[in-house]
Amino acid sequence: MLDIANLVAGYNPEAPILQGVNLQIQQGELVVVIGANGAGKSTLAKVIFGLVPWRTGKLEFQGRSLLNLSTEQIVRQKISYVPQSANVFPALTIGENLEMGAYLADPKHLRQQMTKIWDIFPILAKKPHQRAGTLSGGERQMLAMGRALMLEPELLILDEPSAALSPILVTEIFQLICDINRQGTTIMLVEQNARKALSIAHRGFVMDTGKVEFTGTGQELLHDPRIGELYLGVSRVDSSKMMKDKPDI
Repeated sequence: MLDIANLVAGYNPEAPILQGVNLQIQQGELVVVIGANGAGKSTLAKVIFGLVPWRTGKLEFQGRSLLNLSTEQIVRQKISYVPQSANVFPALTIGENLEMGAYLADPKHLRQQMTKIWDIFPILAKKPHQRAGTLSGGERQMLAMGRALMLEPELLILDEPSAALSPILVTEIFQLICDINRQGTTIMLVEQNARKALSIAHRGFVMDTGKVEFTGTGQELLHDPRIGELYLGVSRVDSSKMMKDKPDI
């Protein structure tokens, strides 16, 4: 579905953040991109969505290049993106936020699509007239995801959805992500909570200094001692134990 090869991109043409990224996503997958701060994870998501300039490489969605398309044109390809912050309209109600997400959709299907979102996020359905600015962090994240789903995207890109949430809310958000994926939406999850993200991923990509350095299934990366030491905060002793206890995949 998404094919990225040797992608070089960044805000400053003289100092690109992405330095030859290679990454592929198959239809129906839940793929996780992890890495240290500054590795280029969020930049990659923004490049895909047309928000950061590119220099060279290939970026294709379902066989069509995205590199020369505007963000609006990319949205029309059935790709939605939820940024890490400032991802709702605080002065608008929950219902109005969802309607904003459907600005390219057929108005005849608005009510039907809204009902689907209420089913996924029942806590939002209880207060459609509440202003988004008064919601909790977890509710805002649900609303941002709900608005992104209003166009029924084929690829949903989530940038750090667990940021600043309590452990209980993180578990709830990750469960919702799994539910959305099971309903047929392909998901690219950029996440700082590497352990939690890999535990739900079909496949994972580990970025470092603008490149993908490791790739594998979520469980392979979760139990890889190199990944444990570098990105999961696991010591050498603990890494050895992880490998010993590694389940069959």
